[in-house]
Amino acid sequence: MQQRTIRKSVALDGVGLHSGKPTRIVLVPAPADTGIVFRVAGDLIPAAPESVVDSRYATTVGKNGSRIQTVEHLMAAAAGLGIDNLEVHVEGTEIPATDGSARPFVNALASAGRTDQSAKRRPVTVPFPIRVGTDNRWLMIVPSDRFRISYTLDNDHPAIGTQTLSYEPSERRFIEDFAPARTYGFLKDVGTMRKNGLARGGSLDNAVVVGKRGPINGLRYRDEFVRHKVLDLIGDLALLGRPVVGHVIGRNAGHDLNYQLAVAIQRAAGLERRAVAARAARPEAATTAARVNGLLPAPASL
Repeated sequence: MQQRTIRKSVALDGVGLHSGKPTRIVLVPAPADTGIVFRVAGDLIPAAPESVVDSRYATTVGKNGSRIQTVEHLMAAAAGLGIDNLEVHVEGTEIPATDGSARPFVNALASAGRTDQSAKRRPVTVPFPIRVGTDNRWLMIVPSDRFRISYTLDNDHPAIGTQTLSYEPSERRFIEDFAPARTYGFLKDVGTMRKNGLARGGSLDNAVVVGKRGPINGLRYRDEFVRHKVLDLIGDLALLGRPVVGHVIGRNAGHDLNYQLAVAIQRAAGLERRAVAARAARPEAATTAARVNGLLPAPASL
C-alpha cells in the first residue's frame, strides 16, 4: 500500500485544553517519507518517540525549547484516515482542543482530500511479546498478522465501572465509533489540575465532565470512556511513524504507558538503529521537512 498525504492545506482554530490559550494549526501536504512533523517558532519537531518531552496528562513533543502539547487526537485522526505524511504549522503551544475528540481533525483532513504517493508504507511488526506497566495498569503487544486492540477500563466511579472492547481498524469504524469519543475528567479534580497549570481551557464543550452522579454533559456512547482510551492509544502509537502490526492488549493505561509501549516497540523492531544509520548516511537530512523525521522508514533492502 502506498503512503498518503493531503491534497491541499487546511486550517483549524481553537483553544488549548490545558493551556487555555488561543491556538491555530495549518495542516500542509508533505513529501513521502516525511512522517508527521510540527513546525513552530522556526523549529521542526518530528512526531516520534524521541521527541516526547511529557506524557503525563497529554502527549507533548518538543525540540530546542519549543513544545507542542496534546498532539494525540490529531495523530489519531491522521492514523485513522491512513495519512502518513503531514506538516503541521502551529501558532501557539498546543493543538486545539476542539470538542475533546478527534472528529474535527478527521473532518478537516477529509476536507483537504487525500492523495497517494510514490513510496510504499513499511509496517512495524513485533518479533516477540512486549509488556509495559504494573499489575493494574499495563499494555502489551503480541505478534499478529494484523493490527488489533483489546482494552479494559476499570474505574470505581459508578458511571464508568468496567468497560471492555475489541477494535480491528477500518476507516469507517474509526470515523463512526472512535473519532467522536471525547476526553474526560472528574469534576472533583478540576481545581487541583488548574492549580498545576492543566485543564485551563477545559469546559463542557470540549470534555466529558463526570460529577458525583455521572456525566454532567451526557455521553455520545454508553462506553465513551474506554473508546477514548483506545483513541488516545491509536494516536500515541502513531508516533512510531509507521503502521503497527500486532495485537495490543491493555488495562487502565494512559499516555505515559502508551509512550512506553511505543518506545519498546521501536527498540524491539530495531527502528532506533535504522533511524541513526539513515541520518548518518544522509547528513543533509535536517535541511527539509521531508528529511527531519526522527524515525525514518527502513530502507527497502532491510
